Amino acid sequence: MNWSSSELTDLDLGDKRLETRAAHILNAMLKAPQSSLPKACQSWSSTLATYRFFWNEAVSHDALMASHFEATECRIRQQDSKIILCIQDTTELDFNGQETEGLGRLSYDKQRGMYLHPTLCITPERLPLGITDTWMWSRGLSKAADQANPSIKESRRWIEGYERVAELAARCPGHRLIYTGDRESDFYDLLKRAQALDYPADLLIRAQHNRALGDDLKLWDAIEQQQALTRITFTKPRKQGEKARKVVQEIKVLRYTLRPKSKHPMLLTLVQAKEINPPAGKSPLIWRLVTNRCVETADAACELIDWYRARWEIEMFFDVLKVGCRVEKLQLDTKERIEKALALYIMVAWRIMFLMRLGRTCPELPAELVFDPLEWKVSFRLGKKALPDGIPTLNQVIRNLAELGGFLGRKCDGEPGAKSIWLGYSRVLDCIYGIQMASELGEGLICV
Repeated sequence: MNWSSSELTDLDLGDKRLETRAAHILNAMLKAPQSSLPKACQSWSSTLATYRFFWNEAVSHDALMASHFEATECRIRQQDSKIILCIQDTTELDFNGQETEGLGRLSYDKQRGMYLHPTLCITPERLPLGITDTWMWSRGLSKAADQANPSIKESRRWIEGYERVAELAARCPGHRLIYTGDRESDFYDLLKRAQALDYPADLLIRAQHNRALGDDLKLWDAIEQQQALTRITFTKPRKQGEKARKVVQEIKVLRYTLRPKSKHPMLLTLVQAKEINPPAGKSPLIWRLVTNRCVETADAACELIDWYRARWEIEMFFDVLKVGCRVEKLQLDTKERIEKALALYIMVAWRIMFLMRLGRTCPELPAELVFDPLEWKVSFRLGKKALPDGIPTLNQVIRNLAELGGFLGRKCDGEPGAKSIWLGYSRVLDCIYGIQMASELGEGLICV
C-alpha cells in the first residue's frame, strides 16, 4: 500500500470509486506539488476526473480531512514522547484576481481570499505528526457586511481549536497535549474556557496584555521584580535585512492570580525570556509566555521556552503549503471546491515536512519504514550511486532526494530543506512511473 492509500485508509465518501480517486489525486499532488492540477494529472481524462471529484457533492473538506485526523491521532498514540505540542496559527490565502464564488476581503479590502487556521501536532523534537483541526472562513466583502453578521466571530477559532485539542487529549490519555498559540490567542474567553474544562490540555501562549494584578501593579512590572533563574543562549536565524546573531536571554518566572472584575480568578504562570545586552540599535528579544503549568525549576522554564520556539514549525508548514504547493494558484470556481482541494494539499504539505524532519530527528532509521524499496533504490541510481549491500538509513535516502533536488551537500550547507527534498522526490516518482510504463509496454518497447 502506497502512502496516499495508507493516509486515506479511514476515508468514507460512500463510494469506493470516489475513495480510490482521492488516493490517485493525492498521489499526483505529492508527485508534483508545485504544478497546476492539469499538469499534475498528466492527461485530460485524469484532469477531468479530478475536477469532477471536486465538483461532486458527496465529497467534502471535512470528510477528506477526517481520514488524516485519524491517521494523525494514530501517530500520536505511537509516540514514545509523552508531550505533544498542538500549535495553532492563522494564514491568509490570497486568490485575488480569480473568479471564485464565496471569497471575501483579506487584510486589504480589495484583496479576495479566505483564512485557514489549522492545528499542527508535533513532538518536542519538532517531528510533525499531522493536522488535527482546520478552521476556515471568509469575511464579507466589507467591514460593514461583517458587522451586520453577528454569527461571524473570528476569535472563536482559538476557543474551538482548544476544544478540539481537549477532545483529542481525552482520546490520548497516555500523552500530555500542549496548546500553543501566538499573541492573538491571549484573551480572557480562551483562558476561561480552558479553566472551565479543567485544563485537559495545557496552555502555552505568548502574552500580549500587560494585565493589572491589583495594588497598582501590572504583570510586566511584577515579572521584572523576580530573581533570574538561569540564562539561555541560542542563535537567532537570519532574516531579510538582518544577519543571524547570538542571543543570550535571562529567564524569570512569576506565579500569579488573575482577578478580572466580576469573573472567576485564575492561577497562572508567566515565564519571561528577555535578551540581555542586545546589539546597539536593536530592541531586546522578549518572550513572555502564559501557562497554567506550575514552573518550579530553571529546567522546567527552559523546557517551556524550547516548546514555544517550536511554534515556528507552523510557519514552515504555511510556507510549504503556499510556496511549495502553490495553493493560491488553484483555479476552482467556488470556495467549497477550493476547500476540498486544500484538504489534499494540506496532507501533501505535512508529508513533505514529515520527511524532512524525520531525516533529522531519526537519521538511523531503516529507509524502508518510510519509502518503498523501489523508491530508495531509484534515489541511489538517479544520483549515479551504487546500491548499498543492505537497507540504507533514512538520512541517506533523504540526502539522496535533496541532492536530486539541487542540494549541494557541502559541510557548510547543514541539513537539506523541504524544497530540495520534494523536488528530488518528484524526480524519483517520475522515474518509477517510467519504469511502470516500460513494464506495461513489455515486448512492445523498442529501444533506439
